[in-house]
Amino acid sequence: MEYYWGNTRRFHSLADYYKQRYGTRLQKVSVHAGFTCPNRDGTKGTGGCTFCNNRGFNPSYCHDEDSVSTQLEKGLRFLKRRYSRAKRFVAYFQAYSNTYDELEVLKERYGQALKHPEISGLSIGTRPDCVNDETLDYLAELAKKYIISIEYGVESCYDDTLIRINRGHTFSDSVDAIKRTAERGLHTGIHIIIGLPGESRKQMLQQSQIISQLPVHSIKFHQLQIVKDTQMALEYASNPDVFDFFEPDEYIDFMVKFLERLRPDIAVERFAGEVPPQYNLRKSWQGLRSDQMIIMIEKELELRNTWQGKYYN
Repeated sequence: MEYYWGNTRRFHSLADYYKQRYGTRLQKVSVHAGFTCPNRDGTKGTGGCTFCNNRGFNPSYCHDEDSVSTQLEKGLRFLKRRYSRAKRFVAYFQAYSNTYDELEVLKERYGQALKHPEISGLSIGTRPDCVNDETLDYLAELAKKYIISIEYGVESCYDDTLIRINRGHTFSDSVDAIKRTAERGLHTGIHIIIGLPGESRKQMLQQSQIISQLPVHSIKFHQLQIVKDTQMALEYASNPDVFDFFEPDEYIDFMVKFLERLRPDIAVERFAGEVPPQYNLRKSWQGLRSDQMIIMIEKELELRNTWQGKYYN
């Protein structure tokens, strides 16, 4: 059986989407370009998101004391050894909010990446309250020549949760940014964290229907992990009962149900995240890797004879 997205996999994989669109695998090369966030620098708050410690998410080759060009060289050497099939690369501006500066600064940082002969485009991670129309117009111009995607940290569809984790923006900010980005023909991706404190599992699942109504092209899921040296780690230490963590079998069941309700053309980039062991304070998944989780979810989809978008309305 061939599904809506044109192959026999039971969910729409971003890797397959890239192969269909660009004819090959695209590999991201992470870059730390020295930006910050408005909930860190005092504009909207301090301390950043309660779950965030970027040292737990950035690759080892990614340091902001190095130039963008130097980081790309280090990253390309690493990734070519690890992923021998990768032929095309995009610079992944990953750490913090990578549209949070004056446009001339952004042009300089992005320009360093685009000058590299092996870089085909940019994947820009940012917050929905950190993009203005001038920046989006500039990125839309770049997209005429390069592969350009924007990844918004939405994290949750519920304002109570966003306040609790100190995001400093509302879900309506996310909706506005997503619509303005998609209107310009830019690839629009989002991040969602599954398991944030204060949310019931019913609320978490309902997000599949909320997201499906937005002009989103791709989605990346992260299960909640407690990262060392974060405000959430202190909250967990003092009040662990407010957290409702998923065990692997529960998470697989949840993700199958989420996929069934998710619009079928939304490409899934990742089902789960991995924090390095030295930063992960709660090692309940016993070394289960994100690629193993994909295999387990696909097996469960086949076992249940179900697929992404089966119950999407």
